Amino acid sequence: MTPSKWVRIWNERLPDVPLTLLAVSPAEAFGALREGTADAGLVRLPVDRDDLSAIPLYTETTVVVVPKDHLFAQVEEIFATDLADELVLHPLDDTLGWEQPPGRPAMERPETTADAIELVAAGVGLLALPQSLARLHHRKDLTYRTLNDVPQSRVALSWPAADEAPDLVEEFIGIVRGRTVNSTRGRRAEERKGQKEPKKDPKKSGKPARSAKPGGGSRTGGRPAAARKGGATGGSGRGKSGKPRRRS
Repeated sequence: MTPSKWVRIWNERLPDVPLTLLAVSPAEAFGALREGTADAGLVRLPVDRDDLSAIPLYTETTVVVVPKDHLFAQVEEIFATDLADELVLHPLDDTLGWEQPPGRPAMERPETTADAIELVAAGVGLLALPQSLARLHHRKDLTYRTLNDVPQSRVALSWPAADEAPDLVEEFIGIVRGRTVNSTRGRRAEERKGQKEPKKDPKKSGKPARSAKPGGGSRTGGRPAAARKGGATGGSGRGKSGKPRRRS
């Protein structure tokens, strides 16, 4: 796997949480998750869903590793039928799950992919494998070409099964699936979600209180005091009680 991009994004978003990478063989990967050695892992499908959760991420290109002076090194891609006369190595830790590997089988299967790479360099045969593994075992005297019409390896992110993924695992899921900071549903998003805006106090809104309008007095119930029932303005001939004034 090549998780460097995801690690960089993790370090930018969660600088207070160290992310430690643990390199294991395909045979050891699921055991590391079950035993708690790793919180999550980049693995190859299929995954046993009885005790592990997983989300598929992408399908990896299959390539064939050949010596640089091999005829196949002169073309961009080849097909499985092109390997009919070639000896194709099939290591015991193969990750492609062949029903029937192409080409002629070797007398014995190499124990590991690294052993098979050594045999290719020695001119013993060719090797078909996922592109990331070809890059991992890169040698100056070897190259690889895209191999068509063959099985491909599907890569997934896996973690111990639970009703919900732990917050930090959810953070990593968001990163590998390309979620932005605002759409990430993990721990940081939950913290942001819980921070509500404080309610504004109308008394502290900064707006000046309404002043009485000239000639109208203060407002009561939205109506000027002078217009209330039983009230009067100057010059009406009536007193404050509404009764006629006595004349001397």
